[in-house]
Amino acid sequence: MSKNPKFIHLRVHSEYSLLEGAVRLKKLPDLTAAMDMPAIAVTDTNNMFCALEFSEGASKAGIQPIIGCQVDLAYDLAAPGEKARMPAPLVLLVQNECGYENLLALNSCLYLDTDGELPQVQVAQLVAHSEGLICLTGGPNGPLGKLLQNGQAAKARALIDQLVLAFGDRLYIELQRHSGEDGSAPEVERLSERGAVEMAYAMDLPLVATNDVYFPKTEMYEAHDALICIAEGSYVDQQEPRRRLTPQHYLKTPAEMAVLFADLPEALENTVEIAQRCAFKAYKRDPILPKFADDEVVELRQQSNEGLQHRLAVIPHAVSVEDYQKRLNYELDIIEGMGFPGYFLIVADFIAWTKGQNIPVGPGRGSGAGSLVAYALTITDLDPLRYGLLFERFLNPERVSMPDFDIDFCMDRREEVIHYVQQKYGRDRVGQIITFGALLSKAAVRDIGRVLQMPYGQVDRLSKMIPVEGVKPVSIEKALADEPRLRQEAKAEEVVARLLNYGQQVEGLLRNASTHAAGVVIGDRPLDQLVPLYKDPRSDMPATQFNMKWVEQAGLVKFDFLGLKTLTVIQNAVDLINRSRALHVAADGRALYTPTVGAEGDISAIPLDDAASYALYSAAKTVAVFQVESSGMMDALKRMKPNCIEDIVALVALYRPGPMENIPKYCEVKNGLSERDLLHPLVDHILDETQGIIVYQEQVMEIARQMAGYSLGGADLLRRAMGKKIQEAMDAERPKFLTGSAANDVDEKTAKATWDLLDKFANYGFNKSHAAAYAVVSYQTAWLKANHPVEFMAGVMNCDLHLTDKLAVYFNEVRKGLDLPYTPPCVNRSQARFDVADGALVYGLGALKNVGVDAMGLVAEGRGDKAFTTLFDFACRVDLKRVGKRPLEMLARSGAFDQLDRNRHRVFDSLDSLVGYSSAVHEQRNSNQVSLFGEAGDDLPEPRLSPVANWLPAEQLAEEFKAIGFYLSGHPLDDYISSLKRSGVITLDQLIEKAKGGPLVAKLAGIVAGRQERKSARGNRFAFVQLSDTTGNYEATMFSDTLEASRVHLEAGSKIVLSVEATMESEQLKLLCRSVQPMDGAVSQAGGSGLRVYLDNSSSIDSVAIVLREAVRATKNGAKGPISFCLLDDSLPGEVDMDLGQNFPVSPQIKGALKSLEGVLMVEDL
Repeated sequence: MSKNPKFIHLRVHSEYSLLEGAVRLKKLPDLTAAMDMPAIAVTDTNNMFCALEFSEGASKAGIQPIIGCQVDLAYDLAAPGEKARMPAPLVLLVQNECGYENLLALNSCLYLDTDGELPQVQVAQLVAHSEGLICLTGGPNGPLGKLLQNGQAAKARALIDQLVLAFGDRLYIELQRHSGEDGSAPEVERLSERGAVEMAYAMDLPLVATNDVYFPKTEMYEAHDALICIAEGSYVDQQEPRRRLTPQHYLKTPAEMAVLFADLPEALENTVEIAQRCAFKAYKRDPILPKFADDEVVELRQQSNEGLQHRLAVIPHAVSVEDYQKRLNYELDIIEGMGFPGYFLIVADFIAWTKGQNIPVGPGRGSGAGSLVAYALTITDLDPLRYGLLFERFLNPERVSMPDFDIDFCMDRREEVIHYVQQKYGRDRVGQIITFGALLSKAAVRDIGRVLQMPYGQVDRLSKMIPVEGVKPVSIEKALADEPRLRQEAKAEEVVARLLNYGQQVEGLLRNASTHAAGVVIGDRPLDQLVPLYKDPRSDMPATQFNMKWVEQAGLVKFDFLGLKTLTVIQNAVDLINRSRALHVAADGRALYTPTVGAEGDISAIPLDDAASYALYSAAKTVAVFQVESSGMMDALKRMKPNCIEDIVALVALYRPGPMENIPKYCEVKNGLSERDLLHPLVDHILDETQGIIVYQEQVMEIARQMAGYSLGGADLLRRAMGKKIQEAMDAERPKFLTGSAANDVDEKTAKATWDLLDKFANYGFNKSHAAAYAVVSYQTAWLKANHPVEFMAGVMNCDLHLTDKLAVYFNEVRKGLDLPYTPPCVNRSQARFDVADGALVYGLGALKNVGVDAMGLVAEGRGDKAFTTLFDFACRVDLKRVGKRPLEMLARSGAFDQLDRNRHRVFDSLDSLVGYSSAVHEQRNSNQVSLFGEAGDDLPEPRLSPVANWLPAEQLAEEFKAIGFYLSGHPLDDYISSLKRSGVITLDQLIEKAKGGPLVAKLAGIVAGRQERKSARGNRFAFVQLSDTTGNYEATMFSDTLEASRVHLEAGSKIVLSVEATMESEQLKLLCRSVQPMDGAVSQAGGSGLRVYLDNSSSIDSVAIVLREAVRATKNGAKGPISFCLLDDSLPGEVDMDLGQNFPVSPQIKGALKSLEGVLMVEDL
């Protein structure tokens, strides 16, 4: 590294200048070293997001970090009545600790004191926080440059006078030279440089040269230009003015800068002088917590002992009272010795407040459930001695680290807890934690395609060609290597190649800032004294500018306020149950259990030995049951046949990659199909509850303690070393383990075999504390589903009100899996949310697409206790203008008005006139006009309804699907049933029954709901296709040949017939598709059958005749069959059968057309 540098970069925008900077922070030290530059500054736009990360990373690489920020200054305030003027940037660099603290404060001012304006600081704020900071005037686009460009020399001089007073000899006049492609200086530089230099010489102020760096190499200019367009919503090739940089805004070498400023060498020398003056590195701090009590040690002991006595008074004792007290004292000694009483007291306080407000809190999460102190303080609700949980897994005296309680709260009321914490400790001492979203490959392609003005359909298609691995798309580079279609598109069109080229350069850069979903920090002082603050426009709470990793290293302690939807589900279900009966009473009046006094209605007090719940688990009827919803979990449950809570704990722990391979062995041993493995008599009892298999990390620790004489703290260090594969630590521990085992009379062969086993399972082993806590929550949901199914499913569906795909699964479970009664959407019976009435689930209107719960609340409010009688009554009592036309359309499509008018098409087409009528009625009512005829609006004429025929059944179902997201009143294949049967096509239910007897090939019909294409390890494409028939939903796998041949038929909504290979694996149907054909083509070959049409009066015959004549005219080669009528007219003495005496075209479409006619009661196949 040069000891006599000629130039130091003082103005660099890293990727943390979101959608503006493209210098990747991790690569910056190497780029700096490559230029032989000993120091560099990072000056991101209006933020210090990376200050600590940059400081640590650069210093470790041997580069001096200069912490800075480009700050927008409100330098020229508008007079009253004038249009507000845009702020302009200047650069602030940290000289010392005082300067760092001032820059923290200014950064917080940018976001907290702007009253909704763009981030900016006022001149007064800058002056007040100037000490310890070096100020550069911002170059041609800074406040000085702007004033000089506009010929406002007097204002420029006045501003510099203010800055001189504030900064003294720490103020530098900043010059920049970014020549354009023709070599000429940009206009802003040309108009401002001379004035700036003259002012500097006249006022004896030093000059400094900077290059405003936004990207590392000049070759990235075009891709970066696209990035700026993404940020601004502009287009690369637009003619209108937009922000443009030059190819010169890159990280230039000192030699290049020396050529550029050869006429002003002092401007270069001053960059080195500034770097020498900035001798400060941001530092890490030990954890800082607010003081909870004068003597936190005494307070914690008192609360813990009192809490334990309360617990022991109501719980069954797992061990003696003395052992409970001994464990409590042991934990308290460790907590005090490590200095964490305050942490426990803070958490206990907000948990106690939460429970006092009846806000559901989870029983525990993570290793914290292993603490008896936490249980005594009601932080957790799991007795660690009952479940054999270890405190050292949470807080190890031999490895000092902050305790970390992850707390699950009811999703709907989590914010209340955070507001309580703000109120208790001070709003300026509590904050959320920032997170950053990256521009991943798919998003990069979409965004760059937009700014290049490519057609949306083309960009969408290109984006979908990028495969997804796990939850993230692969890089564009990998996608090009793996996906020949993407390579072909790039070769075929230059603009696609350009898009992918730009995309590769910008993907992975940071795109946006938001706040962490759960993390909250609590300080002992205003947070901006420790970290810079940010404010998300969508939140009223400040957030730290440092992310999760760096905020803790800055000294702030993170508390996780997690929102767990399942707790909300449970609370919803319990609330619905309590409306009609007690929690311990079934719908038929049976007592499910006898609650202890004071625990009535407490879901955490239900017995853990409920036979119905374990029968539900064993039958794998676990749709919507927490943790065990997946098909793999269902397979495992059927094999395991759990009959105690320990089985559920083990399954939660085992169902992960790696440990899953032990599930068959666990099930076989549990059900007596094979013998368990034995290790040694000293430790075999530790594995009794898990059928001789090491499942939990706690078992690894106990085996090390009981076989090799480890302390539990030492055993936790061993577990950690094994789990993280820290070879050096493992090499040190192995002799210790073998020696300890020998001291306990364990032979060397067994000790080595045990060591190898521990080594394997330490990596696989799961945290039992977490598994036990989540198993209890899972059991609570299973118990509710087994004993209160209607209320449980209503609670589940209320929590996924706007997730149509999930609602489809849940409603299928209601209708088919559980065979529960239900009421479809109805303006006279439904509430805004799912409800239970007379033992039936009532569909919530707010679950319809694009309606909103608030709008549907207006419907329920207008109805009150009196049902609507007509559409006009509905319009009079509900202000339809407030509801909105789009929600009303969805109500009509869904059949919610069927009680008022069964012709959904007529209702849909009449909405404009109904909204107008409703508006007139409500305007008259709101103006307090009294009608001569009674109620306001009674004298207004009712509008005429649209004279249209109802939709055909297939159309009606399609419209219903648009509103609900799945088929509720029927299925589009209903009219195809007989034709499909004649074609040898079977239903899903029939296929499942046949497959239980062995693998088979069959034909299956379905409507395509969706597909996901993937690529195998060998590079071949395959797809998962989701379909449904009249009996249920299913998924079929297609390999590349079938996929390529049939892709055109696999769009959503397509009706197809599949030839499939069907097998049952662990009672789960697996389908492999071999061929696909369109359904209409398949059934046309089946020949015709007849139809029997039931009519309620003879006048309907004319409309039937019209349909049949049109069918004869339009159908030349289709199948034909006989048609007969059955008249059920009340004026006739009985049923009258009529045979038309000739064959007519017969198809599912014609059958549907007949069913839609007025007066047609039913159409059935002959």
